[in-house]
Amino acid sequence: MPSFDIVSEIEMSEVQNAVDNANREISCRFDFKGVDASFTLNQKEKEIKLGADADFQIRQMNDILRDKMSKRNIDPASLDFQEIEQSGKRFNEVVKLKSGIDQPMAKKVVKTIKDSKLKVTTQIQGETVRVTGKKRDDLQEVIALIRKSELGQPFQFNNFRD
Repeated sequence: MPSFDIVSEIEMSEVQNAVDNANREISCRFDFKGVDASFTLNQKEKEIKLGADADFQIRQMNDILRDKMSKRNIDPASLDFQEIEQSGKRFNEVVKLKSGIDQPMAKKVVKTIKDSKLKVTTQIQGETVRVTGKKRDDLQEVIALIRKSELGQPFQFNNFRD
């Protein structure tokens, strides 16, 4: 029986490249001259820390980061922007990277598939959702359904087997 897996993964090397490009851009931009602003990536925590002297600069850095991520084929929906915090004269923001499908999101995906009345079966297997059906066409309909449904997280489809 044909099957595939629904996953949500981020390639950390591409994230590193995007952060490096964003740091390069703020070092060259005129509106950031003389400003201590930077992006730092923590790969273990899967988060990016933004630091600058003013909150409006943090908001500009958010746009730069989204732009660099999209140029590296990383969906900006995988970025979870936290509150901007002020400590002394410095403003900081943490951006968490959404990777992996947690249990509530997996249940939403399964519910979306079941509500569509397609003749497929779903299984939650850790951070992936396995979809199995009798026909390849049914699986392709599931992929189209998940792509068009706004679930707030980017998904990839891999391990397609006939």
